[in-house]
Amino acid sequence: MDHKEQQETVHKPVKRKEMTRRQFLSYTLGGAGAFMAGGAVLPMIRFAVDPLLQPQQKGNFVKVIEESKVTGEPQQVEFKVHQVDGWYESDPKMQAWIAKDDSGKVFALSPICKHLGCTIGKFGKEIPNHYLCPCHGAEYDKLGKNLKVAPKPLDEYQVKVDNGWVYLGPLEPNQHVK
Repeated sequence: MDHKEQQETVHKPVKRKEMTRRQFLSYTLGGAGAFMAGGAVLPMIRFAVDPLLQPQQKGNFVKVIEESKVTGEPQQVEFKVHQVDGWYESDPKMQAWIAKDDSGKVFALSPICKHLGCTIGKFGKEIPNHYLCPCHGAEYDKLGKNLKVAPKPLDEYQVKVDNGWVYLGPLEPNQHVK
């Protein structure tokens, strides 16, 4: 490289990167479009997520039967529970088998078989002092202990007795059977 070429390279003006009008217009319109799209999308996201942000309700107890009507022989009781699932509210019909144990304490069992989720049949109808699942022959005793086929005992409702009435709450693992 001779002296003249070297002189030209050293003394070349620094080329600055300048934004063209087309780039400026693209950035401005793109930013404005993103801002407007965010304004339309954010309320939709808030609408979808809002049920998750609501405080969770504790398990409510439902009045189901007078305490004086509960005996040592299990009886099937139907009741409704108010449910809120996101934006959908419903009052499904539920069932429970209610009886008193040997100490006179009221307990309530879920009628859902722990084998495959079928509804257990009437107490003692086919086998004395047993619940029977008609789907696959699972058997449970009066306290819900699994005797045949099912891997676990029947679930139990939380029970509260107040002013002569029996109230049922959420399901929990069976406390009467170990």
